[in-house]
Amino acid sequence: MAKYAFTVLTWFILSICLPFTALAKNIHVTPDDDLQASLNRADDGDVVIIAAGEYIGNFIVNQSITVIGEVENVTDENRAVINANGSGHGLELRNSNITIENLSIKNWGSDLTEQDSGIYTDKKSTNITVQNNILTGSGFGIWIQRSQDVLIKNNQVTGNAALRTSDRGNGIQLSMVKKALVEGNTVSETRDGLYIISSQENELRNNTLHDLRFGIHYMYSHNNKVVNNFSYNARVGYALMSSRKLTVSGNRSLNTEDYGFLLNFITFSEISNNHIKDVWTKPENKVLGRDGKGLFIYNSGYNTIKYNSVDTAEIGIHLTAGSEHSKVYGNNFINNPIQVKYVSNKRQEWSLDGIGNYWSNYLGWDLDGDGKGDTAFEPNDGIDKMVWEYPEAKVLLDSPAVLLLRWVQNQFPILKPGGVQDSHPLMTPSSIHNTSTKNSEATDSL
Repeated sequence: MAKYAFTVLTWFILSICLPFTALAKNIHVTPDDDLQASLNRADDGDVVIIAAGEYIGNFIVNQSITVIGEVENVTDENRAVINANGSGHGLELRNSNITIENLSIKNWGSDLTEQDSGIYTDKKSTNITVQNNILTGSGFGIWIQRSQDVLIKNNQVTGNAALRTSDRGNGIQLSMVKKALVEGNTVSETRDGLYIISSQENELRNNTLHDLRFGIHYMYSHNNKVVNNFSYNARVGYALMSSRKLTVSGNRSLNTEDYGFLLNFITFSEISNNHIKDVWTKPENKVLGRDGKGLFIYNSGYNTIKYNSVDTAEIGIHLTAGSEHSKVYGNNFINNPIQVKYVSNKRQEWSLDGIGNYWSNYLGWDLDGDGKGDTAFEPNDGIDKMVWEYPEAKVLLDSPAVLLLRWVQNQFPILKPGGVQDSHPLMTPSSIHNTSTKNSEATDSL
């Protein structure tokens, strides 16, 4: 009797502990089938395998399932295609533990107020995976809201270039999301490439973003990592706003019009080993005061800015509105007509523990051969500040009177206003490190 009871108890425990996946089934769908009906009859843990072909409509995933395009002998041109027919969401997710993979989704709606998206979820959820999909449409590409433990990987999102930038949705948007990894995606011709708002403990890694307003855009998000991404042909490469404790490292920005990196109310963050090149306002967009800025730092303090390279920007780095109390060292400022624009009378030392920055226009010398200039570098003087306040005075910069004023300042340092000083300028550029294995050719082009 005891042996029988033990056997029954053992089977009972095993039946409880068996994973649900042991009962999961594969559901195969072809273009002749009703895709929504197939999704509805799936149970948690099932895999819905969609054959190549077109499926027209707006589809909803209510169960915790995997939806995957058939991968055998499938190319980008021969995929399972969800065509939303110009309205609504392509695929809406309403549960946790959902994977969407290897689909092509196109032609969803363009109503930004309704948040029309290729893939959309606003339900509180966990364990959402979206990978290896191709999305083409006018609204938002992938919109994830109120979710945790999210993976968005190796997707391609293309917006509608026929629309004004402001009328397009963002490529990938995270809103109130925690612990997401966004990796290896390519986004183009949307409004912003990656838009992160009110989201914590996320990582954006190895994404390629081009032909956009902003490559990466952060708002009210803390404890995030932005690592080894590449943004090019945008108005702003990286717009980081109203956030703290960001780690921004190993990213590239190429050919932007307004800013390589924009920091607005960023605190307690580290900006390191990023490479910014070619920030120049187009002639047809030129107005007084609009200049391409490699690093624009506004109302941001208590940050570390180290080992970045700013190459060929109209202004290398522009600080204003109380942007002080930061550590700035090991950076390279190369071929920038104005290396530093610092709108304040406070003095700032831009070196740390004997390590300054490299300035391509530094004319000092290194007699002791320690790799650092023997005289301090001061990129700005009172004349510069006067020109910033009165831009019309630029026409006088080469006049004898201005040259005399500069000479007087140098002879009588007490007359110099506060500003940036690098006491240990580097004689050769510092090494900029990057650990990314993706976009190596793009990196070489920088």
